[in-house]
Amino acid sequence: MTTPITETGRADWDAYRADWHAWRAGWEQWLAQPHNWLSAVAVNWLDHTPRRFDGTPGLWWQDGDQVMIDPNGATMAFDGTEFTQTRALSLADGPDDQRVTAGDLQIGITYRQAYHIVTYDPSAPARNAFHGVPTFEPNPDWIINGRFEAFDNDQSLALGTVGWREHDYTSPGVVRFEHDDTPYELQVIASAGRHTTVFTDATSGDTTYPAGRALDIPAPANDGTVTLDFNRAVNLPCAFGDFFPICPTPPAGNRYPFRIEAGEKTPAKQGGPHVRTT
Repeated sequence: MTTPITETGRADWDAYRADWHAWRAGWEQWLAQPHNWLSAVAVNWLDHTPRRFDGTPGLWWQDGDQVMIDPNGATMAFDGTEFTQTRALSLADGPDDQRVTAGDLQIGITYRQAYHIVTYDPSAPARNAFHGVPTFEPNPDWIINGRFEAFDNDQSLALGTVGWREHDYTSPGVVRFEHDDTPYELQVIASAGRHTTVFTDATSGDTTYPAGRALDIPAPANDGTVTLDFNRAVNLPCAFGDFFPICPTPPAGNRYPFRIEAGEKTPAKQGGPHVRTT
């Protein structure tokens, strides 16, 4: 049974909704940037043979733990430095999606036992057709208090992917929470200096993306309490197109049997290749 909202509570909820809508507007503006997930038009895995890929300037291949790029007449840039001759980049130990620029295109480079590249084109149909992501209405029932329990030492967490091999992430701990008086836990992932996670629930494959959604985890209070706001659950990049094979899938403990009708629903997906004709 839902507790009636008092006048004070209603004012707080109205303020929350205003903040949530402002966050949604900012998030969708971020999605629609010229070189973001919606502008991805191709993904290609590299091997030891120099190859030209449709819609992607230059020749690309892998030599050991280096990615090799021959601009082949194009002017490219990496980390602010232009190059027109073959260049070797050692990015195997670096962050994902490091970008090479070629004109108004960007090529993101990621290493996962092999290099793959994602080409981003501002003229991508998915970006031009984007009118927002459908969501559930914000619901106070899906703002849940939990408790973060840190491991004595960070643990390695092997997660599957939607189209590639397992990858090891770092997990600093779990959040324990209750739903309908039943205890659950949420495995936390450390990523780029923040805590996040991926999960599925009974809406996955129905009204939400089958492989799962992501949720940022705020820093816990001194006593370990933390707020899980599922109204801010968002889609993974692979929900928007078939160009992100390394999207993680949730660990077993993050697969919930109940429906979390909060956050983003399945977006329109336009995952086919796009090659410029002009």
